[in-house]
Amino acid sequence: MKYAIIQLQGKQFQVSEGDQITVDRLDKAEGEKFSVSDVLLLVDGDKRKIGQPIVKSAKVDCEVVANNKGEKIRVAKYKAKSRHRKVQGHRQLQSLVKILQIT
Repeated sequence: MKYAIIQLQGKQFQVSEGDQITVDRLDKAEGEKFSVSDVLLLVDGDKRKIGQPIVKSAKVDCEVVANNKGEKIRVAKYKAKSRHRKVQGHRQLQSLVKILQIT
């Protein structure tokens, strides 16, 4: 099994070819391809390459599938004895990224 651990936007993800991951909104259009060179670990069967801090010759090719919003969350503020209550909603902007190839 071939997989990699990559760093994208300061967060780490374990990915394989064909996977789809949800990340914070990228500044890329839908259908746009890009590559990630911050590969921290690369595993191909019994072979392992561990980066210090990154693997020099490895990269992961990705494609933005969709730019959308996440689920709505409710944020509530409450102060006792003062009748202060405030409820807000929030939807985080997200991008759905498909992993095309790990090299």
